[in-house]
Amino acid sequence: MKKQLILAVALLVTVFSFGQKKEIKALEKAVKNNNYAEAKALVGQLESMESAMDSKLKNKYNLAAAKAYFANGANTTADLEKVSKYLEYFDENETPLVEDFKRTIENDLITKANDFYTAKQYGKAALAFENLYNVNKTEENYLYYAASSALNDQDMDGALKYYLKLNDLGYTGVETQYFAINKASGQEEIFNKATRDSYVKIGTHISPGERTTESKAGEITKNIALIYAGKGEDDKALAAMKKAREANPEDSNLIVTEANLQYKLGNTEKYQELISLALQRDPNNADLLYNLAVLSNDSGDKVKAKEYYLKSLKLNPENTNTLTNLAALVLSEEQSIIDQMNGLGTSAADNRKYDELKDKRTNLYKEAIPYLEKVLAINPENPDVKSTLASIYSAIGEDAKAKALRD
Repeated sequence: MKKQLILAVALLVTVFSFGQKKEIKALEKAVKNNNYAEAKALVGQLESMESAMDSKLKNKYNLAAAKAYFANGANTTADLEKVSKYLEYFDENETPLVEDFKRTIENDLITKANDFYTAKQYGKAALAFENLYNVNKTEENYLYYAASSALNDQDMDGALKYYLKLNDLGYTGVETQYFAINKASGQEEIFNKATRDSYVKIGTHISPGERTTESKAGEITKNIALIYAGKGEDDKALAAMKKAREANPEDSNLIVTEANLQYKLGNTEKYQELISLALQRDPNNADLLYNLAVLSNDSGDKVKAKEYYLKSLKLNPENTNTLTNLAALVLSEEQSIIDQMNGLGTSAADNRKYDELKDKRTNLYKEAIPYLEKVLAINPENPDVKSTLASIYSAIGEDAKAKALRD
């Protein structure tokens, strides 16, 4: 009796295994014939059998299932998530066939991700880069590009997810770049080491060299802190910034970032302390001086604000934000002059005072004009600056210039 029972169970297992093989062979055939709808249906039928498959059948099943949902590139985001799930099986059990298939997916997704990014479809680009990382987790750069794309898409929750993952991975983005000068163009070009050496050897390139790129760890932690701050999660924001500063104590940019964070949280005293510290370490930093000018202006110290703006502008004459803010700071005195003019009477003394105030107002305009003209020279299509400048030209009698701007 026992022998019959054992025989019956053994026979059942054999029949079940034969059924699996038959279904997997049908799945592989459907994939080979590009019949992906049928292939996906067969994947669904085989899912319940997976736990009973031996390792060889599991290899066949997971690879064929991944190919079914990849559909030779004609897939959706949901399909790609399934592709990644099936490929996870091979993380520690990879075969040459799987490696080849992963390269095919990478090439397809890199093209799509770059096309999305170029077209400013940043949300789609972020998902494409995330799927690239899921396919090849040795390339953590893909996750960094996903975070950058999400940030450009204003998807703060998505960007935070990617940045936190990068933080957990200890990602720095530091890599060695191999470069040489193209003799024909005179331009520097970057290659992998073998290609660079090959070009130098055949003589098309000269002056080979190598350098290490800067770490992105500080930027990542900074963005984590700023996203938390934007979400109102101040404790998490400050904790992230503290971690970044501890890892990079000499980084002036991180000091400025924490200062900005403290300012957003209303801690102006801490902001001033940090900006002063950063300025001591890096006195020729135009961004630092710009930030000091903004704070001084917001706190009502317009004299100090103007001093900082001018210093910043001397270091970076092309900064349109500095130019625009400096013009706005100069013009902010206009309303006070107008109020005084409107409050005057009709006496001779009042008329003289009116003329003095009118000249003072004109001088304000003349002081602001060069800054605004410089902004338009850099960005000719800035509508707000064009409108303001046209109004100023009209006020001082430069009607032809005003008309040219309005036209």
